[in-house]
Amino acid sequence: MRTLSLALAATALSAGAAFADAHTAMTPMVEAMDQSVSNGVVSADKIAATENGWLVVHRTDAEMKPGPVVGYAPLRAGENTDVAAILQEDVAAGDMLMLMVHTEAMGNETGVFEYTLGATEDGPYKVDGELVMTVVTAQ
Repeated sequence: MRTLSLALAATALSAGAAFADAHTAMTPMVEAMDQSVSNGVVSADKIAATENGWLVVHRTDAEMKPGPVVGYAPLRAGENTDVAAILQEDVAAGDMLMLMVHTEAMGNETGVFEYTLGATEDGPYKVDGELVMTVVTAQ
């Protein structure tokens, strides 16, 4: 019986290690489509994050530079689905929105969104120097 218990414990540990390896090997990304924002919300279908952080909604334009923040929502490390950010100001049909992953790192308070444009607190998460984001158009 002891051998069976040890075998089950070893299996559980190896499964946990495999899950941890798969979790850390995750490629951060944001998937979202153009959508109506008439309800005051913008959503991402799926977000993969390697650490806790934020979905941050920036205004943008054809130059694709992140502009002012108009909404945000918390993210858990791992895969997040149907993430909704409440818009904090009016967004009109045709406006372009950049949905970007921000980190929780370097903030002063865990669980409190502290970023302002250009700040390091809760700043953008980058992979190989590239922002993890997608752009949608409000309908």
